[in-house]
Amino acid sequence: MQPPPPLLPLAAAALLLVLSLLAAAPTPAASRHHHHIPAAAADTETLDVSASLSRARAALSTDATAAAVSLHQSAASTKRSPRPRNKGSSSSLTLHLHSRDFLPGEQSRHQTYHSLVLSRLRRDISRAAAISTRAALAADGLLTHPQDLHPANTSAIFAASAASIQGPVVSGVGQGSGEYFSRIGIGSPARQLYMVLDTGSDVTWVQCQPCADCYQQSDPVYDPSLSSSYAAVSCDSPRCRDLDTAACRNATGACLYEVAYGDGSYTVGDFATETLTLGESQPVTNVAIGCGHDNEGLFVGAAGLLALGGGPLSFPSQISASTFSYCLVDRDSPAASTLQFGDGGAEASTVSAPLIRSPRTSTFYYVAMTGISVGGEALSIPPSAFAMDAASGSGGVIVDSGTAVTRLQAAAYASLRDAFVRGTPSLPRAAGVSLFDTCYDLSDRTSVEVPAVSLRFEGGGALRLPAKNYLIPVDGAGTYCLAFAPTNAAVSIIGNVQQQGIRVGFDTAKGAVGFTPNKC
Repeated sequence: MQPPPPLLPLAAAALLLVLSLLAAAPTPAASRHHHHIPAAAADTETLDVSASLSRARAALSTDATAAAVSLHQSAASTKRSPRPRNKGSSSSLTLHLHSRDFLPGEQSRHQTYHSLVLSRLRRDISRAAAISTRAALAADGLLTHPQDLHPANTSAIFAASAASIQGPVVSGVGQGSGEYFSRIGIGSPARQLYMVLDTGSDVTWVQCQPCADCYQQSDPVYDPSLSSSYAAVSCDSPRCRDLDTAACRNATGACLYEVAYGDGSYTVGDFATETLTLGESQPVTNVAIGCGHDNEGLFVGAAGLLALGGGPLSFPSQISASTFSYCLVDRDSPAASTLQFGDGGAEASTVSAPLIRSPRTSTFYYVAMTGISVGGEALSIPPSAFAMDAASGSGGVIVDSGTAVTRLQAAAYASLRDAFVRGTPSLPRAAGVSLFDTCYDLSDRTSVEVPAVSLRFEGGGALRLPAKNYLIPVDGAGTYCLAFAPTNAAVSIIGNVQQQGIRVGFDTAKGAVGFTPNKC
């Protein structure tokens, strides 16, 4: 007779069965704490408080003078005899990028970082209001800015190739309105001048001698009489007619231009063609620009503006560039990056979003944004909060290089803010600062974990922002604020604080905007 089977293996099997059943059954403790388990760790971003405070303090340090001198020396070293650029040329350029606060004469404007931030925010409020007003006027059919009203006629303006032109981008947020700057050569021989990069404008212009009223700028005011390539545009020129409201000089028949930005900024003067040199690329000839003799507004420090908007007189349109991209350096850092015109292949890390054009204005670049996530959770914001009306062009979301802080519809902002506050219960709160109502005292921290914030786009793309792009220092003592703000305007704006360190590419032929992180 066979002996009975051993009891130990059977008992072990039974015990394992009981343990597995117990593990599968939810316990009260497990049910209570399940929402804290590992997803939170995957849906946070680390803010390096020490590093960002160091950059903020350095923006006002005496080392800024040395950085400014280095910037001018490097710009001077790139000068060479201009050779007109031919269609189909593939010459490239790379220029150094520096924060606006490192430009000559800018270091002494503010004694404290807090004062600098307050100045930035005051000017940014004006910038955002101006963009919102122009978008609203366009939607209502009341926009009177000439560069927005006239239909595109790029073939009559210019037909140059846009292959691989690049230029420098310099943070100009310290000047107050959040612009970034590029070092560009104007005329023949080229005079190197700092120019604001502005995706919300269509007319490129520079302050010119003789000056009836010119604001202070870092470089000497441009004198067109010293350039062999300067030529006035006549009143009967198609380029002058593209200004729509242009006037004529009675004595010469030369075209006069006027651009008003809606926030008190304006430029008035002669409309002309000139040669522009971007870095080491071949000069681009016959570019229509404004030679401003009466200028006032938010452009202190820069000699003028390089218009990157979508209208017929913008620089990309004049050189037939269907693609261009920029990377905006950290506003408190002298780090380098580039502005590039021409084809640039998308990378695996690129987040793509549809580019939308308003039926009423060609200037602005709208992006099809559908929502926002905080801590990995999609917020309950109706897509209509970000949608553009197909008939009027009202609403929508503009990607703007000149606005610093992203503006969201009031209800959308409240949803974002409340979710962020819920995700930061352990961070000590601080009083609000200017347009920021959600601030923290991080003076005793070297780094903190905060909920991840992602912008979501039509087609499924999601741009996850680094923490330093939405929790920023507002003084040198450790006060940080959530860098979003509400707006009662119909349009929302993605500002340059959220764009910093991300290469933003516009492809008007394919109708797409690409965001590539860490691509400066």
